[in-house]
Amino acid sequence: MHLTKRLKALGLAAAAGALLATGTIVPAAADTTLKFVSWQKDERGVGDWWGALIKAFEEKHPGVKIEWTKVERGAYSDTMTTLFAGGSPPDIVHLASFEFQKFADNGWLENLDPWIEKAKLNLDGWAGQKTCEWQGDTVCIMMLYFGYVMGYNEELLQKEGLAVPRTWDEFIAAARKTTKDLNGDGILDQFGTGHETKGGGGQYLSEMLNYVLDAGGRWTDANGKVTIDTPEMVEGLTRWKAVVKDNLTPRDLSAGEVRQLFADGKIAVKFDGPWLYPIMQKGAAKDKLKLAMVPFDPPVGGSSNVLGMASEISDDRKALVWDFIALATSDDFQTKYATMAASTPPSPRADVSGAKGETPHFDLLVEAAQAAAKAGVDRIPTGLEIQYNEFAKMVMEEAQRMIIQDLDPKAVAATMQAKAEAIQKQ
Repeated sequence: MHLTKRLKALGLAAAAGALLATGTIVPAAADTTLKFVSWQKDERGVGDWWGALIKAFEEKHPGVKIEWTKVERGAYSDTMTTLFAGGSPPDIVHLASFEFQKFADNGWLENLDPWIEKAKLNLDGWAGQKTCEWQGDTVCIMMLYFGYVMGYNEELLQKEGLAVPRTWDEFIAAARKTTKDLNGDGILDQFGTGHETKGGGGQYLSEMLNYVLDAGGRWTDANGKVTIDTPEMVEGLTRWKAVVKDNLTPRDLSAGEVRQLFADGKIAVKFDGPWLYPIMQKGAAKDKLKLAMVPFDPPVGGSSNVLGMASEISDDRKALVWDFIALATSDDFQTKYATMAASTPPSPRADVSGAKGETPHFDLLVEAAQAAAKAGVDRIPTGLEIQYNEFAKMVMEEAQRMIIQDLDPKAVAATMQAKAEAIQKQ
């Protein structure tokens, strides 16, 4: 496709314009600037870790600066595609683990195997690293493999005489009892749970998976066959419809906004990854918030985000990017990841003793990640890796239509099945 038409088709040239404007490629010498785009810049915990990593890299390389730009998660994949297609990719490539495959398939990601071999980087036991292999090449380094945990507001549950939910039935009952109009103005201002329903398809599907997995459903089987039109998936869709249509979650909010509502005491129960804890600690309701295992089996989990380098930049710039990756994967920064991000680092060599001291629930995070791994859970459906963004968008649109038009989940599952099979054949 002609580049101009391609950018127009994406509809995000304007959104990426500011990034493209800063994309002048210069030799890797003094006053070199490496571009780094991420959605995690302002996230407490992990954002602080990235900031510390950038500072350490710049101190190690005088005259080299990292230009760190935030792009919202909902527009991230399309914006990054625009940058790569326009010939101005970020040097340091940060992508979700469910979206890098498209970039690798276009030849936009550097094969890291020679760099790994030269540096003698030991990736044995590195959590989720196999996901970063594409057509025989290692095109990225996995930055997080996680399992979801449940944050809950103990005070809100106790006011209703509720125990911490351990099953779907207990959860839905608690969500209904804690969803309230507190001041009688006809507007709900306290919610039983909280899900992002505003962002991109990838996040929307992750939110739905809480209910799909517990009902026994999967988007595809181990061989990549689409398995949406099944009783288990119908049950999962039915649960999702009940939570959203009955307003047990606030609607049309970003993931960050929903997490902040929970941290401030406006949501009773929140399912999320390990990044939730640092947000909880800075919220107005921090003294009332606790963590436990999710009331679902298995928990949502899997690979989260990856780090790589653009294949079309100069060799000098690639050398600098590799130094950044090497620093991120060092024992020191993997240990810092555990403490600063309060998350399970992928490196098996990371010292997590400090994290256990600072994060009382760290063993819970490990338990959740292990439970997700044992069940083979990942947010990337086998057989739909390349088409994931299109697939996720389709599922999100059909799920939204189910809620708005009050459609039968069984009919919706059949529609999703047919559309998913068509997408897979493209």
